[in-house]
Amino acid sequence: MKRILVLCTGNSCRSQIAEGYLRHFAGDLASVYSAGIEAHGVNPRAVATMKNNGIDISGHTSNHVGEYSHIDFDFVITVCDNANENCPLFPSKARRFHFNFPDPAKATGSEEEIDRQFELIRNAIREYCRQFVNDNIKL
Repeated sequence: MKRILVLCTGNSCRSQIAEGYLRHFAGDLASVYSAGIEAHGVNPRAVATMKNNGIDISGHTSNHVGEYSHIDFDFVITVCDNANENCPLFPSKARRFHFNFPDPAKATGSEEEIDRQFELIRNAIREYCRQFVNDNIKL
C-alpha cells in the first residue's frame, strides 16, 4: 500500500479536498494523509463543497506536518507554493509533486460567487487527484 501526504499552508481547504479525492480514487491502494505548515482547522466551505460532490470530509482534522515525521511516505504532494517552498525534508524515498491551486478561502464576492470559486477549485483538484492516482497508484 502506498502512503501519500498532501501538504498546504493551513491544512484547511485545498489539502483537505485533495485528501478526500485521493482516498476516493485510490481506495484501498493507498493511505492518504494531509497536513499543513500550520493547522488552521477544516474550512466549513470545503466540507460543504465536497458534500455537494458526494464526498464526506466532515470527519477530517487539520494537522501539522510534524505529526507525520515518523511515516515513510511514497509521495508528498504540495498544493500551494507556500507549502512547496517551506516543505520540510522527509528522510524517505518520497517522490515530490507540486501544483499551485488558488486558495478558495481567499475568494471574495457574494455567497454565490464564493461558492462558485470553491466549486471551480474543487473540480480542478478532483481532476488532478484522478490523474495522479491513474499515473502513480493504479499502474
